[in-house]
Amino acid sequence: MQTINVDPPVTVTGRHMEITDAIRDYAKKKVASLHLDYPKIIEAKVILEVQTHHRHFAEIILFCANHITIECSSTANDLYAAMDETISKIARRMRKHKTRLLKNHRPRSASIRHLDETVFGTAVLEDEHKEDIEPVIIHPENYRIRPLYEDEAITELELSERKFVIFHNQKTDRDCILFRRADGDYGMIQLGKA
Repeated sequence: MQTINVDPPVTVTGRHMEITDAIRDYAKKKVASLHLDYPKIIEAKVILEVQTHHRHFAEIILFCANHITIECSSTANDLYAAMDETISKIARRMRKHKTRLLKNHRPRSASIRHLDETVFGTAVLEDEHKEDIEPVIIHPENYRIRPLYEDEAITELELSERKFVIFHNQKTDRDCILFRRADGDYGMIQLGKA
């Protein structure tokens, strides 16, 4: 398990104030210390601002894997206190995403099913019958259909090398095919009767 995020790029920006090296190092150290391995941080932006009456504002935006964006802000009398409070809010939201992903107490009504495997023989065809060639399955595989929720299927698609995931949707009680579209979004085909 990953204990810290490995050097995510952190951009520190100041509004109505100058960012010193100490502030920049403190912000980078705080973002790098977020110890959760999900969601993986791709990029972080820290926006610091001095408001009226010596109030300090800190906003942190995390761009994470799986198209997750986490954004938190807080205001305090001290700039470091504002950053600490914002980091604790970010950590809570990251734990919320991880908990949502790893829930084990969801009801599982169906068991794992296997698709039947069919192997076709490859016969040598003569050149004169090339127009009559039928496609032949050359690499048959077993694929198990697991009972999953949609967010679990998306995570499995992200973690696997396949271009699709076939699963039994626990919410709708139907078999589904989840795939990545060319525009980067996900598509889902529900099998069976409508």
